[in-house]
Amino acid sequence: MKNIRNFCIIAHIDHGKSTLADRLLEFTGTVEGKEMKSQVLDNMDLEKERGITIKSHAIQMDYEHMGEKYSLNLIDTPGHVDFSYEVSRSIAACEGALLIVDAAQGIQAQTISNVYMALENDLEIIPIINKIDLDSAMPEEVEDQIVDLLGCDRSEVLRASGKTGVGMKEILSAIINRVPEPAGDPDAPLQALIFDSVFNSFRGIIAYFKIVNGSIKKGDLVKFVATGKEYNADEIGILKLTMQPKQEVTCGNVGYIISGIKTSKEVKVGDTVTHVKNPCEKAIEGFEEVKPMVFAGVYPIDTEDFEDLRSSLEKLQLNDASLTFQPESSVALGFGFRCGFLGLLHMEIIQERLEREFNMDVITTVPNVSYKIYDKKGNMTEVHNPAGLPDIMLIDKIEEPYIRASVITNTTYIGGIMTLCLGKRGELIKQEYISGDRVEITYDLPLGEIVIDFYDRLKSISKGYASFDYVMHDYRPSKLVKLDILLNGEPVDALSTLTHFENAESFGRRMCEKLKELIPRQQFDIAIQAAIGAKIIARETVKALRKDVTAKCYGGDISRKRKLLEKQKKGKKRMKQVGNVEVPQTAFLAVLKLD
Repeated sequence: MKNIRNFCIIAHIDHGKSTLADRLLEFTGTVEGKEMKSQVLDNMDLEKERGITIKSHAIQMDYEHMGEKYSLNLIDTPGHVDFSYEVSRSIAACEGALLIVDAAQGIQAQTISNVYMALENDLEIIPIINKIDLDSAMPEEVEDQIVDLLGCDRSEVLRASGKTGVGMKEILSAIINRVPEPAGDPDAPLQALIFDSVFNSFRGIIAYFKIVNGSIKKGDLVKFVATGKEYNADEIGILKLTMQPKQEVTCGNVGYIISGIKTSKEVKVGDTVTHVKNPCEKAIEGFEEVKPMVFAGVYPIDTEDFEDLRSSLEKLQLNDASLTFQPESSVALGFGFRCGFLGLLHMEIIQERLEREFNMDVITTVPNVSYKIYDKKGNMTEVHNPAGLPDIMLIDKIEEPYIRASVITNTTYIGGIMTLCLGKRGELIKQEYISGDRVEITYDLPLGEIVIDFYDRLKSISKGYASFDYVMHDYRPSKLVKLDILLNGEPVDALSTLTHFENAESFGRRMCEKLKELIPRQQFDIAIQAAIGAKIIARETVKALRKDVTAKCYGGDISRKRKLLEKQKKGKKRMKQVGNVEVPQTAFLAVLKLD
């Protein structure tokens, strides 16, 4: 065990984690020749296209240092705030972390929150300044920022370049010398933590684990503590670029287990695996349930695909434990699921993965957050969907979730960012200068205002220089109203939203204008209305397609033309009674881009 090191790579988005991981794999000879390509560990097409890491990836490297052989288990983690749950799971399986900071951009919001996460888990942090080969690199200033943040010595900060491979030897020797060996008892009963799982259509569910105590052999009868199910370990092994079967995986190591599990509910991330004959006394602690921030309805375009969508979401949930879902139905869209996501990017990624990996065409409704509704008797219910709101006469107060947001930016953009936050009903908590011209602004903001377009607007105001991170703070009473969208007098429940009463009128008007552009013209007029309760606050009309029925009347008495027009008018009136309006998918997404 003294020759095993488990470590993960943490950083803000785009600071070069995956590239640095590539160089480490190349330097240790784990990946060679034609297998070597950029972002080796990002195996989803989506990750390569967008240049972001979505999943954590584990891989084992063998390295010889001072005549001794070491096994290094590396986990590459995502950097975007929406995938912080992946990071927390990876951190739980490690004893050390490489903290990577871009030499040109310095410390950003996600860097700080990842550091706190690693410190809470007592990880040994090795700070690395990456991209020192860039012309715009400022290693001295960034080193000052790291020393301020971690309180470490300057000599502990390493300099490297993931692109050119500078500093790899120093990083590997720092991992061996500074990261502690796994603490565990090889002779104790088996206790292994599941930190990830994937679905394989041929082998069933493959669970990735880290052994805390004891060891596991091929063919052992094991038990999953949370579900109480028992299985045979058909195949166990370690994770290289591909899975490598072994006869035994020992204490402190990271590996995988295949035991022919077919149902996704039987594997829970954060569960403990132990032997049936000699079980451990208690499960491993420290894994909290994920709390979704954003909720949206996901509906199949064909109602017959409902069960297929359910099984697709279950398989996705294995691979992405932060996704939650429960069945719901809508008048406009039929049967579907109310899904909980960690943020808007997460929602977008799940939708794309459903389309690519499972060929599911889905409609996603307007995202919203969960509200606490108190009735006159003092009972509280949690509502994730405006359609589930009780009668307004029964409601005493509505509380909405607030977040504590930290924005790190250049002093040049403070004005624009403050205007944006105040426009979103934000309260300024504090403003601190980190170093030179970098400032951290802390705001309390309603989560419902952040969900729609806050992140995009923040990036455009700051020309990409502001970084944003947030944590759930509390619930506060707010004056919220339910805004309904009516098409020809019929409410479309999938478009209804809860919004602050000050914004309701302008929001309703903009919604109606946007829908007028998107809803295709029919043979009859379509009235688009925004309403709060019984009060209509905005209206637009999509004019009917007009067929010239009088074309055949060349000359003659006007009454002939009038007769034809009256007949057409009656037909349109009847059509309006029976005709239904199809709302295109773009209309649901248009709400996100109203500004």
